Amino acid sequence: MTLYERIGGQDGIAQLLRHFYADVRQHQVLGPIFNQRIHDWPAHLVKIGEFWARQTGGPSRYAGGFAGAHVPLGIGPAHLDAWLSLWDFNCRRHLPPQEAQELSAIARRIGGQLLRILSGNAGLQIGS
Repeated sequence: MTLYERIGGQDGIAQLLRHFYADVRQHQVLGPIFNQRIHDWPAHLVKIGEFWARQTGGPSRYAGGFAGAHVPLGIGPAHLDAWLSLWDFNCRRHLPPQEAQELSAIARRIGGQLLRILSGNAGLQIGS
């Protein structure tokens, strides 16, 4: 069974994202970044839901290209740390422990890749 199925499919992802982005929108550091750029939260949550469906092994219409949306934001390690902290908290709060751990690990892998892209070091990473 895929992680997508174990977290409740699209409905489970949507629930997690609603809680997570409610926290993001109120966060002292992240809130201003997201609130300034996202004007249609329902559409954003659908798009991000498609992204997470793909990452967890579910069906997805996500077209890719997540880095391009983040490069112009001027984000750095402190922003990513805050994002990951909120993500981990919400995963632990709304998912069973194993699934929360797996989803957090995926987010950390993606976050590391995003930081490499933002720093101009997006080349092949050997090892862990």
